[in-house]
Amino acid sequence: MPALENTEARPADPADTAAIFREWRLGGLALKNRLLRSSISGRIDNYDGSGTPARVHFEERFARGGVAAIISSHVPITPAGRVLPNYAMIDRDARVDFWRTVGRRLHAHHCKFILQLSHSGRQQDIGGVENTGRLPAGATSRPDFFNGLRSRAMSEAEIVGVVELFAAAAERVRAAELDGIELHSANGYLFTQFLSSAINDRTDRYGGSLENRARFLLQVIEAIQKRVGRDFPLIVKVTGHDRHNAAGLWPRPDGNGIEDAIRIARWVEAAGAHAVHVSTGSMFPHPLNPAGDMPVEVARRTYQSIIASGRRTFRNYLGFRYFGRLVRWLWTRKQPFWRGGAIDPERLEGFAAPDAKAIKAAVKIPVLLTGGFQTSRGIGRVLRDGSCDAVTIARPLLANPDLPSDLRSGLNGPKYRPCTYCNKCLLHVLEHPLGCYDEGRYPAGPEGYDAMIRDVFEIFSDYTEPTT
Repeated sequence: MPALENTEARPADPADTAAIFREWRLGGLALKNRLLRSSISGRIDNYDGSGTPARVHFEERFARGGVAAIISSHVPITPAGRVLPNYAMIDRDARVDFWRTVGRRLHAHHCKFILQLSHSGRQQDIGGVENTGRLPAGATSRPDFFNGLRSRAMSEAEIVGVVELFAAAAERVRAAELDGIELHSANGYLFTQFLSSAINDRTDRYGGSLENRARFLLQVIEAIQKRVGRDFPLIVKVTGHDRHNAAGLWPRPDGNGIEDAIRIARWVEAAGAHAVHVSTGSMFPHPLNPAGDMPVEVARRTYQSIIASGRRTFRNYLGFRYFGRLVRWLWTRKQPFWRGGAIDPERLEGFAAPDAKAIKAAVKIPVLLTGGFQTSRGIGRVLRDGSCDAVTIARPLLANPDLPSDLRSGLNGPKYRPCTYCNKCLLHVLEHPLGCYDEGRYPAGPEGYDAMIRDVFEIFSDYTEPTT
């Protein structure tokens, strides 16, 4: 029993379809269309950071659906910097063969694979048993304001060591015959903790001015290129606006704005990056990333997994459990795409396009944009008006992995019911396999629920080597 059909799907404007399915280049990488799967994944690997067949199936599902490239979930460069356990890592040479297998599976579908190198810094939701009793290394010793997640500020010598960890991981990406690297310098992870004026409180040469706050990122880019060369495709994900003040009741500094993002984009272009990927928010999750609802009914069940991780997590858990309506209001009150208590999909889709357009006007390298895309009209609009060169998609592909094929066929949206931006996938991932948990996309009753769970568990089917 599949998801219900999308009865509102209409033919697309041919000009939008043509814009989406034009070939383009990211550095020396030829891409078959303007659709990329952005970073999204769940706890589907082994606890020790080795990969599983489920990971292979997960990535291959989107390659079959027709995206031009997949940007992996965050791939830790060290166990000390992983966000959650059960994510495949690239912290040692023994990981290379697994990632080579993933890449070859995707290449069989003419899909490129770009590995996102990551370090959590203080944004470590569940550090894993090997990190018990240790604070992760970060830019600051201050806890984040939402969960109260903590780190200890790295010394300059430790920063040099982390730079080398990124460089060694990049060399493994090339050895695995993958197609490129993304540095996740947005959404609150380690690079953001250095870059953001709302987070970085350092007084050494890595703090203060934006030039100093960007030093760590630029040193990593330089170190990577020494190992893999300037021609190896490199994407840098940046935050257009931190919007650090978007959640909670008490005012706080808003952090970096678009002028800061433009300067950072210019610097990474000059350093040799081949594309900039524009996102929003100084943490993850953030009220504007992923934009949409706050499913407090799911949070009541799964958020308890991280109660021990931060100073404010127990407070948050009590909020989800007893004051769900207030929490939901606080989370969504500054989102500009709600009308009459419901999300307006057209206003949400590509809402950060002005940030991308401002950055694109300032650089010559391609600009990628994320933001709830799932219609030809919404994607075509930002491509045709010059806001970006390509879009990246996460939740709508999780709901409909065949979305690119549906759009190529001339539909304006997916064949089956679209993503509703309910964000149940986001909260489920703390304990459960990543998938679309929106029961409203399936027939009502137990059979529809069972069909939804079968879709979620599809990635755990038996693994077979390709016959080609």
